[in-house]
Amino acid sequence: MAVEDGRSARDRAGGAPPGPPGSVDVRLPAGRLPAAAPRPARHTLRRLMLAALGLGGLAVVAFLAGFVAFADRVPRREVALAGTADGIVALTGGASRVVDAVELLASGRGRRLLITGVHRTTNSSELARNVPDFERLFACCIDLDHEARNTIGNAVETRRWTNDRGVRSLVVVTSSYHMPRAMAELGHRLPEVALIPYPVVTPARAEPWWSSAANARLLMTEYVKYIVALARIRIEPVVDLTDVAQRRPRPPAAVPPGPAT
Repeated sequence: MAVEDGRSARDRAGGAPPGPPGSVDVRLPAGRLPAAAPRPARHTLRRLMLAALGLGGLAVVAFLAGFVAFADRVPRREVALAGTADGIVALTGGASRVVDAVELLASGRGRRLLITGVHRTTNSSELARNVPDFERLFACCIDLDHEARNTIGNAVETRRWTNDRGVRSLVVVTSSYHMPRAMAELGHRLPEVALIPYPVVTPARAEPWWSSAANARLLMTEYVKYIVALARIRIEPVVDLTDVAQRRPRPPAAVPPGPAT
């Protein structure tokens, strides 16, 4: 009589002996290799790339949404001032800005006008030709600033002027698209002065920004400058190094030698 030995047919055919009681048989069929272990580094890199793409997409959406909000805030119509101020400042960059500022001065909206950012070779007589009816005001009530080269310089020179003149309220005259950045720069350096915006709107800027590629491009450029200005203002002290340097007394001019005796 045959006696069963308890082994499977594979074991009896020469397979590997069974393991100890209670163990799990993990043997693979002949000809198969164990599966490769997962690579954590590859999966981590993939997750990081997906996260970066997601954050980049959110940043683009936020940027475009901010631009639309910025463009909608830019006025397309000139406003009427309800009151008066101690002074008026016009930031150069267009003839309409100076003309409107002088007209505000003539109508009693301010006691004195600063035109900041004037070219070094431009004098009062040349500017007065644009407003011949108010030429007399250039002799008594209008000051020119030839130092400023950009909006930051405009704010620095305006701060100096308001301190010298005791101005505590100021009408700000500049182009409509430039007004947000101008108000940010002036507000940063003139926290104690009340600022009243008076945006100048030219016919070309009165149309919706999406109706013209030139308008859209101009507003996009100004929006980027505005964002950069806000970021810089957050880390910059009120009295910056430019202001300190410009407040230093200038060396006296050399006195020419007298006639020989």
